[in-house]
Amino acid sequence: MLPKRIIPCLDVADGRVVKGVKFAGLRDAGDPQELAAVYSEAGADELVFLDISATVQKRRTMLQWVAGVAAEVSIPLTVGGGIESPAHVRDILRSGADKVSINTAAVRDPALIDSAAAEFGRQCIVVAIDARRLDSAGELSWEVRTHGGSQSADMDALEWAERAVELGAGELLVTSVDRDGTTSGYDVELIAELHERVPVPIIASGGAGGPEDMLAAFEAGADAALAASIFHYGDWSVRGVKEFLSDAGVEVRL
Repeated sequence: MLPKRIIPCLDVADGRVVKGVKFAGLRDAGDPQELAAVYSEAGADELVFLDISATVQKRRTMLQWVAGVAAEVSIPLTVGGGIESPAHVRDILRSGADKVSINTAAVRDPALIDSAAAEFGRQCIVVAIDARRLDSAGELSWEVRTHGGSQSADMDALEWAERAVELGAGELLVTSVDRDGTTSGYDVELIAELHERVPVPIIASGGAGGPEDMLAAFEAGADAALAASIFHYGDWSVRGVKEFLSDAGVEVRL
């Protein structure tokens, strides 16, 4: 079994790393290049860079930001935000990314997943799913949200995950809209449901308050745990998280 991965996330808007709660109330968290260098040196397994305003502003990811971050890290880098065509994917990879994350554009045009995976390999294609929990008449489900969590796609998140994998997604980055930035823990029920349905790695996102939440996500079936707030504001270090998990019996790279 492969070691579990710890992945800091850089949500970037106007050239600065920001973080909010449930995709709103953003506050500054630092310079993306500086933070990237810190996390790379601290032992992070990967780094995710999301240009969170690109889709809303209807523009492409700022390639100079990507190149600047890529120059600072020696670990795999995943980049998302405003990617709408294989040409965009090519530009991001050429700027130094190892993988791309596609969200709203994939919902709008699922064929993008297939074409991008065919051209660059499914190992480069991460489909990001922003999911909001629904509990109607006692029946639990999750809906897909797009445009930075602001719009409903009127799609079931579990069904969309299965389709995305069939089309060529090599990995899923699954964020709980309800828990994002709350530090109340990941949506482990969502992770467990996805683990039963899809054969590709799952990155848990949204709600990390500490390593105990990551442990719960791994026990539910996640292959990697993504976090932002706890790292950006110094609540936990990457090494501290890994030491906790290792002591709990989780295989991680120390």
